[in-house]
Amino acid sequence: MCGITGWVSWTQNLSEQSSVLENMTKAITHRGPDRMGTWLSEHAALGHRRLIVIDPEGGKQPMVYDDGSYTVTLSYNGEIYNFIELKEELIQRGHLFKSSSDTEVLLHAYLEWGEACVERLNGIFAFAIWDERKEQLMLGRDHLGVKPLYFANRGNDIIFGSELKAMFAHPEVDPVIDKDGLSEIFGLGPIRTPGQGVFKDVEEVRAGHYVTFSKDERTVKRYWTLKSHPHPDDLDTTVSTIRSYLEDTVKKQLVADRPVVSMLSGGLDSSGLTAIAGNEFSKEGKTLHTYSIDFKNNEQDFEKDFLRVDLDEPWVEKVSDHVGTDHKSLVLDADELVENLLVPMRARDLPGVGEIETSLYLLFKEMEKEATVALSGESADEVFSGYPWFHQEEFLDAEVFPWLLNMRGMSAILSDSLKEKLDLFSYQKERYQEALNEVPVLTGESDLQAKQRRMSYMFISRFLPFMLDRKDRASMMTGFEVRVPFCDYRLVEYLWNVPIEMKNVDGIEKGVLRRAFEGYLPEDVRYRKKSAYPSTKDEKYLEGVQKWMLEILDDPTSPILPYIDTKKIRSITEGKSEAIHGSSAKGLLDYLIQVNAWLKEYNIRVIL
Repeated sequence: MCGITGWVSWTQNLSEQSSVLENMTKAITHRGPDRMGTWLSEHAALGHRRLIVIDPEGGKQPMVYDDGSYTVTLSYNGEIYNFIELKEELIQRGHLFKSSSDTEVLLHAYLEWGEACVERLNGIFAFAIWDERKEQLMLGRDHLGVKPLYFANRGNDIIFGSELKAMFAHPEVDPVIDKDGLSEIFGLGPIRTPGQGVFKDVEEVRAGHYVTFSKDERTVKRYWTLKSHPHPDDLDTTVSTIRSYLEDTVKKQLVADRPVVSMLSGGLDSSGLTAIAGNEFSKEGKTLHTYSIDFKNNEQDFEKDFLRVDLDEPWVEKVSDHVGTDHKSLVLDADELVENLLVPMRARDLPGVGEIETSLYLLFKEMEKEATVALSGESADEVFSGYPWFHQEEFLDAEVFPWLLNMRGMSAILSDSLKEKLDLFSYQKERYQEALNEVPVLTGESDLQAKQRRMSYMFISRFLPFMLDRKDRASMMTGFEVRVPFCDYRLVEYLWNVPIEMKNVDGIEKGVLRRAFEGYLPEDVRYRKKSAYPSTKDEKYLEGVQKWMLEILDDPTSPILPYIDTKKIRSITEGKSEAIHGSSAKGLLDYLIQVNAWLKEYNIRVIL
């Protein structure tokens, strides 16, 4: 995994702009701590930070193809899982290779098929290609949006990067927020609109899209989308197909020249992937290393609720023993979580989900000590329709994204002056309607089936990108790569048309996946009820963020103060609010602390 950045101008000579390019590239050193590369020409400047996973010597970037009459240059972040098959096809078509890297395969795929090369890729990727023949820049992003990519149009220039901070290192890109940006921050929270860069005149390449830029034209192309049609397979065929896809993608995603480990929560998703990976390791006489997260005093503090039905650790031990992994559990205390609260915000360049994201970052930091790559069970709930929301009328009939129903009180804590300028409810409905208009409908479905298909689309196209971005930023902040087998686009395409009744066979969420893992996992593990990602119950954490928020409220220079109702926030912070308290208060304070630091550290200019 890596970080990419660059700058294209059709009116300036960029060959003398090495210092600007180096600053942009250094801004994302954490994404690629092993090596830095830059390449400059008259109209293009590409930077790269490398985390070495495959072919240490042969995969250096930016990678240049030069036939003597023209050059094509690539800066790429990701992994192409089918690169071996693509390489064989390209060799048959006359291409010669100097390395064993997937980077060179991607470059030659572009040389052979042009922009259509993205349609042949199976992997996680974000890349930039400067084609000297056409004087054209191409920015491409993977099917589900696992790898991030932003860009900004400034006059005749295009500035781009894996992360916003790389672009802010360019003198033409300033951190400015307008009305829409604030509506994203306060109206949608951390689950933001795809393509919306939040900052003014900054955009994101959407998942399944590529963008080309020439001197006079910009073209946005959607190369992959979900297509609705009746599911052709019976239950047994569906189960075997899912199992086949997972076995194939896990095997492909274990390929690396650095150590690969697996995340293990004891839940169905990570346990199943761990079992498949462990089986592959045992074939080679190796032992898979696994990692989980827990919190100090969690056993005594734990309380069963709607999201978390039981403790993870007993199940983690059971799966580890069954698969035969070498397991390590990272135990965190409240002080560590408070101390590192702002790290994920700095990784994202945007406020995130607080404590849950912080613990994820600390887990990756620990894993990076012994490995470079990990498998994760992320996204199974989105693509298998595993959330309770798929079966609750309140959420199926909502006019906004279901996860926002618990955030509707956000506007109540804003200052009166900001409320006058932002209509958050209308903004939420507008963004929801945009997503609704994209849903590929299937004629003949019942009203309930149609609503569940819409819900599925919301989670795949809106919620999943947030989850993937969270995983990418928390891991890459430590120079660590996380792979997500459930995001194999072939599996996602297939599952899109599997009826929810079949997905939930045996009367349990993701029943079809549980059947697919038969033989890999013990029965009680296969049928363990879903339990959400763990969260600390330690009162010390809430006390820590309360103290922090009071310091912000007591400091008249705190940049967040003009945007919030300070009296209401003080009441919540002091535990005097009947409406927002306990875990709800913790989540809100987490977020506001990050917003304040974000406004301050990034020196953001707000235009309303």
